[in-house]
Amino acid sequence: MEGGREEGETLQSDALVNMDKIVEDEELRPLLIPDVKDLPSIPPSAVESNFVRYYAADFLKPEHDQYVYRHANGLCVVGLSPSHVALREEGGVTAVDFNVGKSDRSEMKVTGKRKRNAQHFDAKTSLCKVCANGKEFIVRCCVKGSLLEVNDRLLKQPELLNSSADREGYIAIIMPKPTDWPKIKDSLLSHEDYKKLRGLS
Repeated sequence: MEGGREEGETLQSDALVNMDKIVEDEELRPLLIPDVKDLPSIPPSAVESNFVRYYAADFLKPEHDQYVYRHANGLCVVGLSPSHVALREEGGVTAVDFNVGKSDRSEMKVTGKRKRNAQHFDAKTSLCKVCANGKEFIVRCCVKGSLLEVNDRLLKQPELLNSSADREGYIAIIMPKPTDWPKIKDSLLSHEDYKKLRGLS
């Protein structure tokens, strides 16, 4: 019994050491190894628990605000921020079109662990067009990286952008290179700075 306990303690200790090595990024560490003292009385949402939230305010055009939610695994979920001008149009978003420029983003298929066929895009690259009140608004990557998928549910359910843009209504998932992330991060606003900028509570 004693031997089993010691072995179990050793395994647990090794796991913690390995976790410390994995979690070198100070912003991701709280997501993976939260401090008990910092746990809130009300459980946070899945987005708050699993992502560090950033925002691209006035991206290339005034009031074209987008979010970039970074997961602990480095993936970035991109979508429309609550203050995006399209979401404030009368009637909200009524259509989404991933056919921009020379390619239809919804037809892109990425396969395997190595994410074959993933296209590498610049932050300014167009992801889709959203239509609201007879106007078209271009949604962009905001993050330099490989486009892994777009949310093709929006083709049939564009209203998801009006009801849950930060969850089921996300636009795309992008994987930036770890070496590019510090520069990308510097170009974005933190959640708190974004709330102050837009006067959100």
